[in-house]
Amino acid sequence: MLQRPRRNRKSEVIRQMVQETHVSAANLIFPLFIIDGVNQKSEVASMPGIFRYSIDNLLREIESCMKLGLNSFDLFPNIAEELKDKFATESYRDESLYLRAIREVKKNFPEACVITDVAMDPYSSDGHDGIVENGVILNDETLDILGKMALAHAQSGADIIAPSDMMDGRVGYIRNMLDDNGFTNVSIMSYSAKYASAFYGPFRDALNSAPKFGDKKTYQMNPANQREALIEAELDEVEGADFLMVKPALSYLDVIKLIKDNTELPVAAYNVSGEYAMIKAAVQRGWLNEQRAITEVLTSIRRAGATAILTYHAKEVLENRWL
Repeated sequence: MLQRPRRNRKSEVIRQMVQETHVSAANLIFPLFIIDGVNQKSEVASMPGIFRYSIDNLLREIESCMKLGLNSFDLFPNIAEELKDKFATESYRDESLYLRAIREVKKNFPEACVITDVAMDPYSSDGHDGIVENGVILNDETLDILGKMALAHAQSGADIIAPSDMMDGRVGYIRNMLDDNGFTNVSIMSYSAKYASAFYGPFRDALNSAPKFGDKKTYQMNPANQREALIEAELDEVEGADFLMVKPALSYLDVIKLIKDNTELPVAAYNVSGEYAMIKAAVQRGWLNEQRAITEVLTSIRRAGATAILTYHAKEVLENRWL
């Protein structure tokens, strides 16, 4: 035999030499949950090792991450129920928990990349990503709220705005809102293909943001559809997105690849809470090797075409030097 592919696998040195896909700290974005109060740190029961932080502890956590070379953070707020209303007005109130957190992070760590979530559900008394009227999610009426929210984030220092709501036309609306107010340098990382997935449960536990009725299937995508993701991604690109995101990641590696093959924009993928929780549960039962499982997951997402990976594993893989 002239060709023996095993020759390139015969030692660790050679295997590393010919490795095609690499994951580094630069590819990772760490989602962080915020709660009100002082010196608060509470673990999310369905996400072992992941915590909700008051702003003072959030700053300590970000400092420890940056010492590891982890510099990009996506912030998510846990909002008290009494502050929620039909129109998510808390989302752009100047002294809200979220806006204070953004300002404090950028004040203390100006070199950090702060990504902010634009969606109504954490602030909505209905728990949906849009205004609800008679059980219907209103698209165009919601855009005004999303625009106000995005502008408030930019004014507070956000580097990247990440609309996760899946309303039609929101990327263009937000881009115009930012540009008209002088924030032409603030990027948009659009949740372009966000599926109506079963894997969001632990995240909704973390934020107490589950819908109060029904589901999100009229605005999040059908998991059975692939080509539809191209329609969403192409529209977001035309409307001014700087990144295109696929969420979740593991069950949608084909969608990551499809979008990557059809755009010159960087593609992000969200390794979501349910995917994290599955691995942690299996590790706790002794069914998986933690290091191998996590690094295989992250490598597969990169291999599919993701430039950036939002993952709750970000800090632990760097702390343990698994990459």
